[in-house]
Amino acid sequence: MSDFQQNGYVTTFHNFRSKKYDEIKNELIEFSKLRPMQLILPSLYSEFLGVAFPEIIKKLKHANFLNQITVGLDNANKTQFLRAKRLLEKIPMRVRVIWHDGPNMKSISNLLRENGLDNSVPGKGRNVWYCMGYVYGLKNCEAVALHDCDILTYDLEMLSRLLYPIANPAYNFYFCKGYYSRIANNKMNGRVGRLLVSPLIDALRIMSKDNSGFLDFIKSFRYPLSGEFSFRRRLIRDIRIPFDWGLEIGMLSEVHRNFSKNMFCQVDIADKYDHKHQKISFDDSSKGLSKMSFDIIKTFIRKLANQGIGYNKDSLRALKATYYRTALDYISSYNYDASMNGIEVDINYEEKLVELFAENIFKAGNIVLEKPQEMNLMPNWSRVRSAIPRIYERINEAVEADNKL
Repeated sequence: MSDFQQNGYVTTFHNFRSKKYDEIKNELIEFSKLRPMQLILPSLYSEFLGVAFPEIIKKLKHANFLNQITVGLDNANKTQFLRAKRLLEKIPMRVRVIWHDGPNMKSISNLLRENGLDNSVPGKGRNVWYCMGYVYGLKNCEAVALHDCDILTYDLEMLSRLLYPIANPAYNFYFCKGYYSRIANNKMNGRVGRLLVSPLIDALRIMSKDNSGFLDFIKSFRYPLSGEFSFRRRLIRDIRIPFDWGLEIGMLSEVHRNFSKNMFCQVDIADKYDHKHQKISFDDSSKGLSKMSFDIIKTFIRKLANQGIGYNKDSLRALKATYYRTALDYISSYNYDASMNGIEVDINYEEKLVELFAENIFKAGNIVLEKPQEMNLMPNWSRVRSAIPRIYERINEAVEADNKL
């Protein structure tokens, strides 16, 4: 039986396999006359040297429903920037590279720092934030999609389905989250989503029963950590996003705060999805999935604090214990599910991950308690423009100067 379930909170677009990609693409071309579309690709230079991104670039040559592609480039010197630009020249539509390490964009970030508007460190969230400001200032699109550059199973149907709910002029959605199965190579992937985020949400709901609107909202999404989402351009103006690995949860939090529930949705974008997998880094919480878990946990605790739900050392211990017991129950369910479907699950390895995440809940929570004034959020672009009235023009000038090199 096809899955047609709606959860009553977030509208879900399923894939009933009843409309082919060519039909969706032709509709998007029509939609683009009223809602021009743009794609944001936050990237590291190393991804240009990998397996996935060069293949994504080849496929994007045929995405003729897009008006522009904006690539946010991190960790690149001048030679690497020029090499990346040459690789992107294969794409026939307008492409712009935001070279974050270049002198022109550094002058922009220094200007923002001087005005107290950028206290960030390099990361995906920071990359996305600058790309969003650039796109907002262009005024050449109404629908924007964003996805990662390490997707090994990428195809244009994924992008077209991600854009469809936002680009369709008959719909009034302002934010759309992609979701997909995380089964690949006979393994259950999505370790942080399965073993941290899902049980952590349940544990937080247990401990904040009277104020769980935000948590109910997050739980309504099938894959909250999906790096693939789309949105209307005007959304950019009012949201504050984390500059670190808390980007996806932080983005959902801002959407929940700024828009009514009939303005966001989720869409099934792929039957299979695989990407480059991060190392765990059991011994170093500043790297790998351990670092990712730290940032996500801190984002949850800070977001709940904004709603008047606070934690102290005793409640953090209780949260750690509640999470741990809940996560073990999840592992048991995953194991049953995997066994029936002929997929192997290493229970010992999964429980080690849960033990690491449980420790990180207590450690990350204590960091928030010890430094409550320390924020991982970028300001919204309305504030930036009020402080620097020509900021959009200056970013555009910086990007155009770099792209003429």
